[in-house]
Amino acid sequence: MTIQAGLPFPQDAAQDSRALAAMHSRRNAFRTWDLPREAMGKIPREWRIQSGLTQQVPDDLAPFVEWFDNQPVARERFRWALRDSLDELLDGQRTGRWAYQHLTKTEKTYLGTAVEVNLTKEFEIANGVDLDWSIAGFDIDCKFSKDLGGWEIPMEMYLCTDHGGRSGRADHAAVVTWMNDDTSQWAAGIVRITDERLRWKKELDANGDRVRAYNRDNKRKLSASAKSEVYWLWGGLQADLPTNLLRHLDAEVRERILAASLPRRPSSGQQRLNQLFREIQGRIVRRQTVLTIGQQDDSPKRARDARIHLRKEGIVVLGHQGSHPHVARALGLPVPIKGEWISTRLVTVSPDDARPKFSLDGQFWARARENDPVNPAPDLPEKRKLDKPRE
Repeated sequence: MTIQAGLPFPQDAAQDSRALAAMHSRRNAFRTWDLPREAMGKIPREWRIQSGLTQQVPDDLAPFVEWFDNQPVARERFRWALRDSLDELLDGQRTGRWAYQHLTKTEKTYLGTAVEVNLTKEFEIANGVDLDWSIAGFDIDCKFSKDLGGWEIPMEMYLCTDHGGRSGRADHAAVVTWMNDDTSQWAAGIVRITDERLRWKKELDANGDRVRAYNRDNKRKLSASAKSEVYWLWGGLQADLPTNLLRHLDAEVRERILAASLPRRPSSGQQRLNQLFREIQGRIVRRQTVLTIGQQDDSPKRARDARIHLRKEGIVVLGHQGSHPHVARALGLPVPIKGEWISTRLVTVSPDDARPKFSLDGQFWARARENDPVNPAPDLPEKRKLDKPRE
């Protein structure tokens, strides 16, 4: 072996090996987590909002509202950016976490930054002059809170003569965002920040003047009366934050999926994923769930291998390639896209069976009912075609 002169090289290469570190690493050890005892966040009574709101767009917010309205499928992209932001912090592959409450205090604080970063990338939002974003040629900032109405506003976002050099150069607008993974709810609005719309203390100072309600970082929250000044995108309260499957599973079902990993019951990521597809049938399983259950680098491969392990039980695990989307469609199931799977148990049926079905090599297959006998599922190689429907 020739070593290029001048380049550093350890005397003992094994001491510089990642494999050596991995032998003693605890970061990738399988972990389980308890059901959260407290809620992710709250909706104060004064900040409760409804779905399907109809609002007049304020003239000063119209450029921002129009900008979002003109973005292709903006609502779908927005809610998935929120979902992905939380999933990135949960980092289920390495930590096994499946709830916001499992995060550390530092990570919870960072969630707002993750939301802003992901929305910036998703919508390719330009940098502002004084603030982080520029939309439709105007500076605007993004604020996130796990508590609806809990956004913290810094001095540079609004005009205030008492702030001197720390005052903003204008009353800027803000995109205010919120989500609650416990309830699958989320919301996004736009509001113009002003001194009067922020909180003031109830007590007056010694001179009888009002006192601004700053926190330790000299930030203030919106007052309850400012709720009426928020223009809520897409009609207010949304109830379809992409589902966190593990968070919303019945506790006993989740325990059965994870149980094999508990002390004195040795298992593997493959066994856990096999159990996942036994338990969760007829529902889309996303990559994040597979990574969290497997807690391995090759967890998606384990999901594909589950097809082999479960075939004798009559269960197929459908993905996004080859004949799989056609099978899902024929059975009336949601159709997986890349990074998604869906499982179901199949049973052979007659051609005149009323259930949605497909035909392969002259045999008809439909989703099994609870009392149907268990028989091996058909082999569905990714490139194999289904029989053509009868005319």
